[in-house]
Amino acid sequence: MHLVRTVLDAVVIGGGPAGSFFAWELAKRGVDVSVFEEHSAVGVPSHCAGHLSIRSLRSLGLYPLPEGIVENVFSGANFYSPQGTKFSVHLAQPVTCAVNRALFDRYLSEKAEAAGARYFLNSRVQSLMNENGFVKGVNVIQGDKAEEKVSAKVVLDAEGISSRMLRQAGLPTLKREGLVYAVEAEVENVKNVEEHAVEVYVGNEYSPGFYGWLIPRPYGTAKVGLATRNGNPKEFLQRLMRRHPVASTQLANAKITRMAFHAITLGGPVTKAYSNGFLAVGDCASQVKPTTGGGVIFSITCAKIAAEVASEAVKRNDLSAEFLRLYQKRFEETLGFDTRVMLKIREFLNALSDEKMDKALRFAARTGLSGALRDVDEIDFQGRTLLTVLKKPATYAALAYFAALYLFANA
Repeated sequence: MHLVRTVLDAVVIGGGPAGSFFAWELAKRGVDVSVFEEHSAVGVPSHCAGHLSIRSLRSLGLYPLPEGIVENVFSGANFYSPQGTKFSVHLAQPVTCAVNRALFDRYLSEKAEAAGARYFLNSRVQSLMNENGFVKGVNVIQGDKAEEKVSAKVVLDAEGISSRMLRQAGLPTLKREGLVYAVEAEVENVKNVEEHAVEVYVGNEYSPGFYGWLIPRPYGTAKVGLATRNGNPKEFLQRLMRRHPVASTQLANAKITRMAFHAITLGGPVTKAYSNGFLAVGDCASQVKPTTGGGVIFSITCAKIAAEVASEAVKRNDLSAEFLRLYQKRFEETLGFDTRVMLKIREFLNALSDEKMDKALRFAARTGLSGALRDVDEIDFQGRTLLTVLKKPATYAALAYFAALYLFANA
């Protein structure tokens, strides 16, 4: 497909979930939108485990998903300390699902295309076109062709964590101290796991600054990974698989069939994700949960808000930062409280030694916290979830104990 040379209403940098959902929402509103994806196909390479909230997907109009995209559903989670102490949560109903990210991303792009969005693959956006303080389009290289200029009224940056375009737009970029570095592997021959429960391995010995995970899939396969704020994530994964008292039994005969590496931003949303003619959404704007590192739902939620604001801006022919700041205002209203709570939780988790983490899991198991969490069905907006479960005595006891651990950890 040849690049268009007229002035487009909107250009999207990146065909991931945020970019495609934005394009879909704009196209449904009759806005002319083109998506530039640097890879040869949407959804590859995959860098994410694809563990998503069913409730959030449903609220966005994305659940149930077509057959084949969902690999498993989960109603439980098992948390393990480095010493092997276990705390389990079993919920009343399935709350999350694991999706095949390549198929999920492709599904969203097909929805966008069906609504009228155009996709250009093998098309790398090299830079923004800046004129008189406004972003006026992008400079694109398609395949081995020469660079071309594509003019647009508004540009959406959904490029992922690299944040190249934020710098070019003169906006604040990701907090470097908020980054962790992840490895994601697909494995075969997994043993001794519950089919509908995710496995979570916490503690600094195996994943300093984050945690490890195992997400079961059918026929003894799974997605396994971890992230770390320092060191080599691949070496930490090998340590987890060989030495962890629980993971080593589950993965003793596991064979890695695929491995990928990526960074995760945990520092909370950037303070300004807009400028004249420009919006940023997803990982590049750090719209990611600071607790779990999950970004798909937050980025799609923000993409929907961005589309609402951008479509109105195009209709008014007002692409000024003054108008586009509505995007920042609305997504902060949507995510702000929960993000602040999650940043505090992340701070608490990072402060705990492995010994205190083990004590915390033992206390949670003794006090019946699992029962207090049984009816939880919201895992994305965790501040709101915390307010709900605080009504139960076991949660009060656990919160008081965790607060004491945190205070003594920082004494």
